[in-house]
Amino acid sequence: MNSKANVTAAMLAIGDELLSGRTRDKNIGHAASMLTLVGIDLKEVRIVPDEEEEIVAALNALRARYTYVLTSGGIGPTHDDITADAISKAFGVPCLHDEKAMELLAAMYERRGMEFTETRQRMARMPQGADHIPNPVSTAPGFIIGNVYVMAGVPQVFEAMIDYVVPRLEHGQKMLSRAIVCPFGEGDIGLPLGAIQKAHPQTSIGSYPKFNNSGFSTELVVRARDEAALEAAAADITAMIEAIARAKEAASA
Repeated sequence: MNSKANVTAAMLAIGDELLSGRTRDKNIGHAASMLTLVGIDLKEVRIVPDEEEEIVAALNALRARYTYVLTSGGIGPTHDDITADAISKAFGVPCLHDEKAMELLAAMYERRGMEFTETRQRMARMPQGADHIPNPVSTAPGFIIGNVYVMAGVPQVFEAMIDYVVPRLEHGQKMLSRAIVCPFGEGDIGLPLGAIQKAHPQTSIGSYPKFNNSGFSTELVVRARDEAALEAAAADITAMIEAIARAKEAASA
């Protein structure tokens, strides 16, 4: 798989149950981890209800802005599973019972001795011209249309589908990272850390405060695609921590 410096992605999680709190999403974190491993930057995540116009608007905004869009949820057999319809509308194509998907599902239900009802046939619907994302867990496929990869919301199925998808995406240059433990709180480091970030625009510096019985501390994480840029920023952060320590020692002497 070829790679380039800047490959981006967004994720669209679909479902009323996510917004009501009935279901806690597990797919966003898994997708982020998988994409990070291959150098794809997950730049935006949206959660939308099971409403066609909301799905269409979000999808069209995201697919125009990012290299890839991954979706989860709404491709099951029930009345509120409208993702296939919404994505077909976004692309301006009919939503049809895919012949290959119908064959796969019919064979699966026959093996299980179950009727392939009209409700179950809904899981074979997808935009005209879409390609399949295989589902080794429960057979009903996801699908690909344009730069959009449509996957199930059930975590076990989503994970199986994304295992198929990620190796087929164009990979980016992997992000390097370095964590530095800082014994001071953000109130002490805010100004000098801001100056360091400004001096090293090729890096991204994250500040994550912690609190325990000893007081405040901070974990600083430097990210960059260029190792030399990362090392230079890390060196300046280390020097900043040492300077603050000396200043505190002098003040208490």
